Amino acid sequence: MAETRLIRKYANRRLYDATSSRHVTLDDIRKMIGAGEQVKVIDDKSGEDITRSILLQIISNQEQFGTPVLSAQLLEAVIRFYGNPIQEMLTKYLEQSIGSLLRQQQVMRAEMAKALESPMAPMADMARQNMELLAKMQASMFSAFTPASPPSGPAEPQPKRRSGKRRV
Repeated sequence: MAETRLIRKYANRRLYDATSSRHVTLDDIRKMIGAGEQVKVIDDKSGEDITRSILLQIISNQEQFGTPVLSAQLLEAVIRFYGNPIQEMLTKYLEQSIGSLLRQQQVMRAEMAKALESPMAPMADMARQNMELLAKMQASMFSAFTPASPPSGPAEPQPKRRSGKRRV
């Protein structure tokens, strides 16, 4: 995984990305995180890690615009968990659920990339699967109509056939 980006927050509330040597905004940090980077925000004066506070600010800003990810009901439920004995269990559950969702999203992106790379590949795969299914269906259908093999044992004598000439 990539190295964690160090962001310093100065007394004037400006954020400075020490990795790229430039001032950044909360939106810049949101974009970094969206791109898969990890960030760590340090208060320049005290040296305190204020990453959670900054991440909560970013979430709060995002929740104000468009369709929110966190509904009022969900936020109320989360608030109810604070101080509850199973608070830690909620944290682990949410982390695992989000992790699972992110893995599924990566798989979906990879599948979409494959489909865009070779648009006919999914159709060819479907056609192959359909042909295999058809072959299995035909085999089972033909086996139903094919007579069973004769039992192994002494064969019964066949009656003699007369020749085509009639006697008068």
